[in-house]
Amino acid sequence: MKTGSSQKYALPLHVECFGDGGGPVVLLHGFGGSSFSWRYWIPALAERHEVWAVDLKGHGSAPAPEDDRYTPHDHAELVHRLIIQKDLRDVTLCGHSMGGGIALLVALRLWEQGRLQRLVLVSGTAYMQRLPPFVKIARKGRLARWLFTLVPKRGLIGWVLRSIVYNPSAISGAQIEAYAEPLRSAPHRRGLIKTAQDIIPSDIDKLSVRISEIDVPTLLLWGRHDRVVPLSVGEKLSEALPQATLEVLEDCGHLPAEERPKESLMIVERFLREGASEAPSAE
Repeated sequence: MKTGSSQKYALPLHVECFGDGGGPVVLLHGFGGSSFSWRYWIPALAERHEVWAVDLKGHGSAPAPEDDRYTPHDHAELVHRLIIQKDLRDVTLCGHSMGGGIALLVALRLWEQGRLQRLVLVSGTAYMQRLPPFVKIARKGRLARWLFTLVPKRGLIGWVLRSIVYNPSAISGAQIEAYAEPLRSAPHRRGLIKTAQDIIPSDIDKLSVRISEIDVPTLLLWGRHDRVVPLSVGEKLSEALPQATLEVLEDCGHLPAEERPKESLMIVERFLREGASEAPSAE
């Protein structure tokens, strides 16, 4: 298994690559998250694929430059540049929550370029919807900076995580600490606020119409009890995407890969195997 970073390519991302064979799988986390969100999936996926776990700009271990380029289009541009610079082909894009919305933006580009093989959206954003409380708070600029600076990070993150899962008592101290750590950095706090303020694309209506252009096998994976990106979004996507399959996990909230790691991974692995079996042989 190999691991590395893309920082030498002058991109404000943190990227680790796992595995040596199979088609590339690019993992994009959600708002306030990092590649830690995929910790239960990465070892198994890396047995058959080259897995690229991305920390988006201003998140996790990625740089958080003091600029104003934190829109979904800005994040998508960086991910697309990474894929082109690494010359990744037959890509499977996998995005959670905000990362799902970014994956859709990247997918529109890769589809046109013939580089996209499959798409996996886990509780992914796509349409105009009600923003969850923690994003609304982060959008409040000066108030958010004060809150993120003075309020204990573990307490704040513990409240957020417990509010978005099906079983709040299952949230662990290690989970809270991993999500809280980036908030101890002033640049990352600013990056998170900027991302929240710009989280709704200015052209969201136009983008929503273009979703139907992505004609590749697509897995939509949702928790039945998701209060952040409701199941209705997944149902709407299943109608819009030409080759979509919607899988719903019972007793699960907004974090399927963490709340139901075995069941969610099994669904994803089956989807990837079925896609591989249908691909033409290279002769």
